[in-house]
Amino acid sequence: MEEINLTLDMAKEAMEKAVEHTERELGKIRAGKAHPAMLAGIKIDYYGSLSPLDQVANISTPDARTLVIKPWEKNLVGEIERTLINSDLGLNPQSDGEMIRLNLPALTEERRKDLVKQSKAEAENGKVRIRNARKDSNSELKKLQKDGASEDQIKDAEASVQELTDQFTKKIEDLLAKKESDILTI
Repeated sequence: MEEINLTLDMAKEAMEKAVEHTERELGKIRAGKAHPAMLAGIKIDYYGSLSPLDQVANISTPDARTLVIKPWEKNLVGEIERTLINSDLGLNPQSDGEMIRLNLPALTEERRKDLVKQSKAEAENGKVRIRNARKDSNSELKKLQKDGASEDQIKDAEASVQELTDQFTKKIEDLLAKKESDILTI
């Protein structure tokens, strides 16, 4: 019975990680409003090691279409600007020597549709991770049955795994609905 509970815990943990990952990835997709999470994947060369941008600078949003990056050390402004230009964000940084402004252009209808498509793809990736966690735990439960666990216990555990799968899939669908709403709101 202990092995069954351990298998269920591992399935739940894997599914939680899938939801967290999907949430992070959806956060990177810009929805027309400036948000510091858009810069989450940006790493800066800080004295020879790559550091996340938010660990070397303060990132704020003075209005819905602007991000302001204020490095804690002025000598980082050039490095941050260079990194942003070379990133795949498609934004044009403007620096005054002390801080960097990123102005987000308004989204066109076509771009909004592309972002919704991208969001749906990320959500589907999350659902695939959840289904893989279900498959792995069900395989583990089958092994436990061969090793002598009762069939009733295994059936109950499989039902629990399916409940977890449904629950976490719903969480991803809710995240996607919220993201779509953000993208399509003008």
